[in-house]
Amino acid sequence: MITFPNCKINLGLHVVGRRPDGYHNLETIFLPVDSLQDELEINEVGSGQWAVGSTMVQDGIVLDNAPEDNLCMKAWRLLHEEFDIPAVSMRLKKGIPFGAGLGGGSSDAAFTLKMLNEMFALGLSVSDLEQRAARLGADCAFFIRNQAAYATGIGDELEPLELRIRNEELRIVIEIPEREHVSTKEAYGGLKRDLFGAPRPNLQEAVKRPIGEWRNLIVNDFEASVFPAHPAIAALKESMYARGAMYASMTGSGAAVFGLFAK
Repeated sequence: MITFPNCKINLGLHVVGRRPDGYHNLETIFLPVDSLQDELEINEVGSGQWAVGSTMVQDGIVLDNAPEDNLCMKAWRLLHEEFDIPAVSMRLKKGIPFGAGLGGGSSDAAFTLKMLNEMFALGLSVSDLEQRAARLGADCAFFIRNQAAYATGIGDELEPLELRIRNEELRIVIEIPEREHVSTKEAYGGLKRDLFGAPRPNLQEAVKRPIGEWRNLIVNDFEASVFPAHPAIAALKESMYARGAMYASMTGSGAAVFGLFAK
């Protein structure tokens, strides 16, 4: 079985405050983007072969983790422990840059859950899959439905959102400055606490406005901490506007920047 996990972008990202568990509460809108994808193939190893036979091959963009540590393998282990599913062989060809705020790893994990559910007829509902995906990563659950959603909490509390915009009506350009990388720790470490609780436009209302007005309404809080340390990322955002983008922003904690262009 082969599927093509897609990436996501954030339309606005507000860091609301720090939680007692050390994480941060967020407010954002996730939008799936089909133009940038990975390729994931999963095959059953064969009857009589179990956990010891599971393997993963990584191809495409070189990842900085061992195959056995990939979220796809963790997704298989989660379902194996619960349902004793057979071993599988996985091949992941990466097309979505990792560590860029595009959610590629989370998408791969969610698609793995969906594929295994179908392959082994586990009968898990969408809600069941979302609950298990949330155990793998904060934004993994989003990729189960893979539809625009308003997200709160640590990105795991999702509310389906009807947007007037659609991928087919826009050209979504995603770029990353060469040799730029922003760690999550760096992005959060640079945040100023006066952001927490600061008044901001309501995201759910802001995205109802014409896209040309978003520039002054929809903000990614991480830009304030990332741009001073990574001027190339800030310059890329401005170049998007110079090229005619109706709206441009860094996605997640960076380093990817997207622009929304009329087709």
